[in-house]
Amino acid sequence: MLTVDFILKGGVSMRRLLVVLIAVLVVVSFAQWKPAKSITVIVPWSAGGSTDQVTRMITSQMEPLLGRKFIIVNTPGGAGSIGTLNAWQAPHDGYTWTANATLDLTKYAVLGYMNVTHRDWTYFLCAEAPNVVAVNPNTPYKTIEDLVKAMRENPEIPLSSAGTGSGGHVALEIFAEHLNVKYKHVPYAGGAPATTAVVSGEVVGNMQFIHEVADMARAGKIRILCTLAAEPIYLQGYGEIPSIRQWYPDFPDVRFHFGLIIPKDVPEEVLKTVGEVFEKAANSDTFKEWALKQGLKPVCYYGKEAEDIVEQVARRVTWLLYDRGIATISPEQFGIPRIGQ
Repeated sequence: MLTVDFILKGGVSMRRLLVVLIAVLVVVSFAQWKPAKSITVIVPWSAGGSTDQVTRMITSQMEPLLGRKFIIVNTPGGAGSIGTLNAWQAPHDGYTWTANATLDLTKYAVLGYMNVTHRDWTYFLCAEAPNVVAVNPNTPYKTIEDLVKAMRENPEIPLSSAGTGSGGHVALEIFAEHLNVKYKHVPYAGGAPATTAVVSGEVVGNMQFIHEVADMARAGKIRILCTLAAEPIYLQGYGEIPSIRQWYPDFPDVRFHFGLIIPKDVPEEVLKTVGEVFEKAANSDTFKEWALKQGLKPVCYYGKEAEDIVEQVARRVTWLLYDRGIATISPEQFGIPRIGQ
């Protein structure tokens, strides 16, 4: 044991000892950040939608690990930009997060909704979600070929989405561009009301994420024609859903990731602790079983790996929205190149 007498006699310099103690304290603080109060997660979409479902499940697994409650606040509007802006404008102290699909954080700047870009956030991605083509079961469309034929004959078939530039809207635009069809876009304030509109017959169908239509499909209130992902998917209680590539082999692979999102400039110890807790939660049996039941692929990406995923999405989605005349600001203005450049 070091004594004061030993230190003063030159056994260990006081300066060196202080440096060592400070270093130890820094390491401990990084590894042991403990929130002093509840954490608010602003979901910028309606309750029951794709982002809301994933957020509530992953945070329920993180709560016992962090020792604090998560308060989920649904703030729909502006295709998710209103809630996202609220999260950004809150203090960057680790107590206010947001949640979304990867594509959403890439679009707000080119749509003119926010000056903040996807590069200003840190991502914790836990679920990969394919888009599916879903229709009201009372429509005559039994296969994707039936729907494509009808859309080529009638460019006013109403199809819903969670809002302009949302995941479902992007899927519709990819579908229309690749298959040379047109449609009437009917936006709603989230995936849940967009799916309810299909069930009620307000619209013919939509191309939302699988977990937004899963329950209605199991109940026979929605017919899923195919997935826009490259491979077939299996939905428990419903069956196998074929890939659109069975009919159109060159169709792009359409699926995106969901997760929690935090401003990049929060204290480093916050991000370190969140990463450790998130990894345990995303790899828990409870979360994985829930994800698979909803037709999702459970994943665990954060740090640079997640940022690289979002960057590729930005190159794809922002230019699609700009080329299709939906976004008014060129991605070039934000230094976002096209895929392949």
